[in-house]
Amino acid sequence: MEKSTLLYIIKPEQQNKESLLQILSDHKEIQYVSLMGVDLAGNDTDEKIPINIFLHDLDKFLYGSAAQTDGSSVVLPGIATLNDARVDMTVDRDVNWYVDYNYEHVDESTGKIVGTLRLPCFLVHNNTFVDSRSLLKKTLSYVEKEILALLKQYPHLPGLEHVEVDQIDHLDFTTATELEFWVKSPREKSPIEALSSSQVMQEQYWQRTRGNVRTALEQTIEALELYGLKPEMGHKECGGVKGQIDETGHMTHINEQLEVDWKFNTGLQTADNEILARIIVKELFRLNGMEVSFQAKPIQGVAGSGEHTHVGLAAKMKDGRVVNLFAPGDMHKDFLSTLGYGALMGILKNYEAVNPFISATSDAFNRLKPGFEAPVCVVTSLGLSPEVPSRNRTILAGLIRDIDNPLATRIEMRSPNPYTNTYIAIAAFYLAALDGMKACAASGRTLKQLEKEISKKYGQKGFYLERDREYRTEQDVFEHFTAEERQKCFGEPPATVWENMQGWEKYPEKKAVLLAGGVLTQRILDSFEEGALVRWKTEILNRLIPETRLEVMACKALHGETATAYDKAQWKKVQEVREKLAKDSSRTSCVFTEIRKAMEADDYDKASDKFLEMQRLRDEMMRRYHDYAQNILD
Repeated sequence: MEKSTLLYIIKPEQQNKESLLQILSDHKEIQYVSLMGVDLAGNDTDEKIPINIFLHDLDKFLYGSAAQTDGSSVVLPGIATLNDARVDMTVDRDVNWYVDYNYEHVDESTGKIVGTLRLPCFLVHNNTFVDSRSLLKKTLSYVEKEILALLKQYPHLPGLEHVEVDQIDHLDFTTATELEFWVKSPREKSPIEALSSSQVMQEQYWQRTRGNVRTALEQTIEALELYGLKPEMGHKECGGVKGQIDETGHMTHINEQLEVDWKFNTGLQTADNEILARIIVKELFRLNGMEVSFQAKPIQGVAGSGEHTHVGLAAKMKDGRVVNLFAPGDMHKDFLSTLGYGALMGILKNYEAVNPFISATSDAFNRLKPGFEAPVCVVTSLGLSPEVPSRNRTILAGLIRDIDNPLATRIEMRSPNPYTNTYIAIAAFYLAALDGMKACAASGRTLKQLEKEISKKYGQKGFYLERDREYRTEQDVFEHFTAEERQKCFGEPPATVWENMQGWEKYPEKKAVLLAGGVLTQRILDSFEEGALVRWKTEILNRLIPETRLEVMACKALHGETATAYDKAQWKKVQEVREKLAKDSSRTSCVFTEIRKAMEADDYDKASDKFLEMQRLRDEMMRRYHDYAQNILD
């Protein structure tokens, strides 16, 4: 079957009744329609509606409420309640519609694989848009309006003197995501030592793919091209071990980390493309006999998977030209324009209010630990000079620039992971950026003065940034600073979902930045927090504690009569940790029990502390048991 004969995209200009009737008549392989709404947890809906129903009710789908769902089917806590659960679904006709093909289902009448037309939509509750897609769309509309007003108020901002403000047609929020993921053979479990060693020795990073891994990666890139995402590369990331080839020529013992990148887009299309890319990756690797994990930290002790999110801003001029508003007029002289400095400062200053949207799972925090090229500090790097771009991999917000290509200038946020809700994350980034842009524009400062502001030392007063913080370093954050120095200079990062959600309570002035414009409302924040905490609590009680208990039970005594005093002493240390974790007595409760009691009492402060203790003790137990087992020879 020729892939070129299939339909992959229906563009906005084709999303009218006349065009759709013709397109669907020409492509009988499209037999279903699915409505894709995205709730506050980032889950996308999927349902199969026969194409004949869609065609019969075409006007309703295009111009009215296409369908309904309820609060039990989507994550909208405190909004779609049990006694007020109706949620309407309204089709979005301003983005691409994609055809999702089932490669394992061939229609006999057409000889082609069966396709489902996915219609991105908004979720509406009591006439109010409450979904992630609508929040992003409305946020970017608000931010665009505010920036255009700012440019009219300050038409000659430093670094943007070359921009004729009255010739701007509209703004483009140029955004992109990078997708990292792990693939493995079913039931494959490589030793942590092998994975860790491979990472340290850089045995896998950018290495040649082989066998069905190569096939699946090539098929993924081909599919992304067919869907118009314009893939830029696919490659091995730093994690993994070398697979093996069996006597039939098939790869076995696969456990590898990969990355796929595609061209940037704007606004909603960026986030929709990411969902599509994840579907393509998962399906094509599955068809090649491999499992895919988008978890931030699927394997403890080795590299996790991030989803670096790029934030940019461009002006589309009336004559068709595109001007990057973050790039300065002279790329050799300055790092950023006024708006570029403002955006970077705004994100950094307000990150405590942004972070709850970025890291909302225990899995996310497992990744954000020193030593794995994942950010743990709210800090940026600009470069040693404008002519020497920085690629510091230890910071939160990286400045990406090409001295010969101003259009490439952007901010790379390194904290998101594949399960971060990209829609709300992008919205929050731009709201925080807007706050900084307004401050820098109103300051009247030169670009060198703005560079001095973001480069300020601890204790120095700034016109916008906080006195007792630093925001820039060109050093390796992990090697150059002690843990105490990092905390002093860049702030103490949250360690659990509960601690992260407290950012909105601890920093009301930063939360107010997100609420500006009235798109992200207190009701939305409350709903997001409630959903995140329910998932956090449920995961700890029903998954993480049981999994850790199994690890405790698996640490069995191995020594026999030939055991030495050293062996017995080592086992005693293991046993002490096991009992702290999992064994109650008449006088004391173990950590598992303490967590359960704290959760039942809604004492999340204590539950959070005890959960961190559980993680620490678990790691100590596994380390001690490894040392103990390595010394047992019989």
